[in-house]
Amino acid sequence: MLSPSYPGVYIEEIPSGVRPITGVATSVAAFIGYFSRGPLDQAVQIFSRGDFERELGGLRADSEAAYAIEQFFLNGGTQAWVARTAVSADSAAVVLQDDGGNPVLTVTATSPGVWGDNVRLDVDYGTTEPSTSFNLTVSELDSDGNVARTESFRNLTIAAGPRHAADVVNDGSKLIRVAVDGDAAARPAATGTISDQFTSMPTVSDTDALTVTLGSDSVTTDAVGTPVPSTLASLAQSIQSLIRAKAGTGTGLEPFARNVTVSVAGSIADGAYLVVKAGSSAASDTLALSGTLATALGLEAANHENVQQYALDGDTVAFQTAAGTGADGTLPDGAALTAALAAFDKVDLFNIMSVPDTVRLADAEAASVMAEATAYCEKRRAFYVLDIPHKDTTRDEMVEAVAWIDENATLRHKNAALYYPRPMVADPLNGYRPRAVAPSGTVAGLYSRTDTSRGVWKAPAGTDVTLSGVQKLEDKLSDAENGVLNPLAVNCLRNIPPYGNIAWGARTLVGADQLASEWKYVPVRRLALFLEESLYRGLHWVVFEPNDEPLWGQIRLNTTAFMQNLFRQGAFQGQTPSEAYLVKCDRETTTQADIDLGIVNIVVGFAPLKPAEFVIIKLQQLAGQTQA
Repeated sequence: MLSPSYPGVYIEEIPSGVRPITGVATSVAAFIGYFSRGPLDQAVQIFSRGDFERELGGLRADSEAAYAIEQFFLNGGTQAWVARTAVSADSAAVVLQDDGGNPVLTVTATSPGVWGDNVRLDVDYGTTEPSTSFNLTVSELDSDGNVARTESFRNLTIAAGPRHAADVVNDGSKLIRVAVDGDAAARPAATGTISDQFTSMPTVSDTDALTVTLGSDSVTTDAVGTPVPSTLASLAQSIQSLIRAKAGTGTGLEPFARNVTVSVAGSIADGAYLVVKAGSSAASDTLALSGTLATALGLEAANHENVQQYALDGDTVAFQTAAGTGADGTLPDGAALTAALAAFDKVDLFNIMSVPDTVRLADAEAASVMAEATAYCEKRRAFYVLDIPHKDTTRDEMVEAVAWIDENATLRHKNAALYYPRPMVADPLNGYRPRAVAPSGTVAGLYSRTDTSRGVWKAPAGTDVTLSGVQKLEDKLSDAENGVLNPLAVNCLRNIPPYGNIAWGARTLVGADQLASEWKYVPVRRLALFLEESLYRGLHWVVFEPNDEPLWGQIRLNTTAFMQNLFRQGAFQGQTPSEAYLVKCDRETTTQADIDLGIVNIVVGFAPLKPAEFVIIKLQQLAGQTQA
């Protein structure tokens, strides 16, 4: 507010009162399940199948949720939160020692699982302070033994400081976490067979040769020859070539000789040395070097021999002690799945929940998980797609589905839906043979695709809602069978030529004909949840404002603008705004008693679009008509 103090012209900007309400996202999925990697009982955000592979390990044959997530992205999903859960999972870990065998660092995989056994560590002293610091290279191998990803951390120290190993690695690594165990002046022993440290070029004769021993096998190289290498780098290359030249000579060293590496760590100015590694798939392989060339370079002393890499695979070898073996744990039971719901407490927003592992649980256990998930979704204004237990019996699957929904009628809820039958997808882990998967992942993807193309008010069903990545359906339903399931609010997945496999139902679980619920249809309920969440977030500014007509007018202005925008997009019934929605906030909705209690009441109504579920065409034959 201006306080004029001198004669003149003053300018004051007056707030317009416009505070736009932005609609929230409508198709952020939440999955709970059993995966190869990732933190337990914590929500991880992913945006693609590639993210799923990197963060959670991708497909695995015993994970229903893994296939559901694949289907989600194949069918149009764009964003998901995933909570990993398992029983008795453990992380791979190893303790690294210094040259004296004293513990220095405990290294642990970032998350439980067998994947951690494939993590490899390289330590070298080629740093700016070669006497006190070290470099750490972290690699993860794939199933074929190739490096899938690598991380490098340079000039680390055990002593406190800007390059403290625990601080630097724990802040930057997606593969490991480290804890310092040793004295501040210590550092882990370098990996590989290493030479003396050189501040000048070592003296090497053209007749010097090298004997390489691995286990009970050994081979002697040819002499260095002339001209003798004049730099440490060229010497390293020469030694590597001499060893590799012996590949195929009939010794047990053949595969290792072919891949052996000889490198230079550090610089002559700071003190450099040679590192010889076997280049084999076995991290614990140790090369013993002897001969005149080894003597000239200081490669033959036993204290310079170490494993080619440290490994988090549970082995205790030179300068490393096993501290834990990676374990995926067993499949989650009902208690583990229910406990994992808490992982989403810290997630700001999700709209669709899928818990595919309920298909393998016993009826009572599955029903308990579903009841908890439904209640959680109601609290979070989200929608739950159920996956009912699957029984390998001779009884007809449709009969099983009908019996299950009848026996578990207490699970009927306006924020839930059920689909039948299960989709069959090509399983890349089983020669691309068909595999039945839980339908919730596929359906969540369909919701996302429909929301993007048509809006959350459009029913995610119809001839244009095709099931991508689905070869066939576990049960091919007829119209008559569809007619049995639809009145029970079981949404059908159908194969209808020429459209293929499509979603052919859009009812919530309270959409059974006998229940006569106002929340019969999925798009109506999801639109309401969208409106609730958007208005809840968009009207936070109202709190603590003076509760009188100016505030009510601003509320009406901003809420009406939001609803009008949706009306123009076709979200509501009606030809005019007054037919489509209403916004009321005045002295009629908020009495003096409400004002005294600090309450402002806002009434928002909408006329929802309901899907044309039954299209009735009436034909009449005209008879006896004559020309006028």
